[in-house]
Amino acid sequence: MTDVNSRIEAAKAEIASLKEQIDKAMAGKKDQTMSAVVRSKGLALPNIRGPPATKLRRTLKGHFGKVTAMHWAGDSQALISASQDGKLLLWNAVSTNKLKAISLKSTYVMAVGMEQSKGNLVACGGLDNLCTVYKLSQPDNDQEMASHDGFLSCCRFLDEQRILTGSGDSTVLMWDIPNGVPVETFAEHKNDVMCLAISPTDPNCFVSVSVDRTAKVWDIRDSKAGATQTFSGHEGDINGVDFMRDGITIGTGSEDGTARVFDMRAHNEICKYGKVTEGEGLTSVSFSRSGRVLFGGHADSNVLAWDVLSDKATPTFTLNQAHEQHVSCLGVNPKGDALCTGSWDSTLKIW
Repeated sequence: MTDVNSRIEAAKAEIASLKEQIDKAMAGKKDQTMSAVVRSKGLALPNIRGPPATKLRRTLKGHFGKVTAMHWAGDSQALISASQDGKLLLWNAVSTNKLKAISLKSTYVMAVGMEQSKGNLVACGGLDNLCTVYKLSQPDNDQEMASHDGFLSCCRFLDEQRILTGSGDSTVLMWDIPNGVPVETFAEHKNDVMCLAISPTDPNCFVSVSVDRTAKVWDIRDSKAGATQTFSGHEGDINGVDFMRDGITIGTGSEDGTARVFDMRAHNEICKYGKVTEGEGLTSVSFSRSGRVLFGGHADSNVLAWDVLSDKATPTFTLNQAHEQHVSCLGVNPKGDALCTGSWDSTLKIW
């Protein structure tokens, strides 16, 4: 038994040594900062539009519980929101009209997603461990899909036939919607999967983030091969992730209070914003359409905006007290002209 324990300790020491060597090798590749590259090319960057140009345009009121998730439709006008009042609300973000309300069987909803090409399907899930898909034309004919052993944290449609779901059971599943069965399992995270994002340039590629403090990139065509890339660096749970429109740059937001940008070509972290803090931090992140700005929703009710081409850890601007309570979700619409934030104060706001 003593021999086995000594071998285990030796293996742990070897792993730590190898990790240290990898970290040194990756640190050695960070030979340039984003602002240094901009200066070397002599680029004249336009100013970022912050307040007062960026200001509150609409407030969407209608929920009577904490808003936990939202997702824009592909047309950049409609959006779907989920709340602990047990309702999904479909909104026209321009007129603020409620287009449809769907009553849920479970009030503990944590995730919502809308199909992007036609906008006829929405999906949701939460502590019921189910992914429930609704046709907006026939919301009473819902389809419940069960396989996860933990809460549903995120769901995103690949198309009208397939959807990805992330769960507290540490897996991501790809579902065949018409048959209601999982067809692929992505199981490499060591703790709850909190969020996922599909590449805007390659629908076969997606990224998932987890309480295990890693972001993993996957190819849906070969789940058995495991993650194609793994990014680490955060010192707390990673709660949010988004792809830049180039499909090769990933932004993450963590409970450690920092947002980070990773590049799939460099296989490395290229930017870090904010400072590591204890307690609640970022809940969600989203890139502007150009990729110049990374927005982060914070548990302190603020929305932070960082300049990706700057080395400054501090935000370029902050929407102070954007909500009265915890900002739980946010997203920039596909057209890039509006940011929606959702909060525990039961409202959504369009900026």
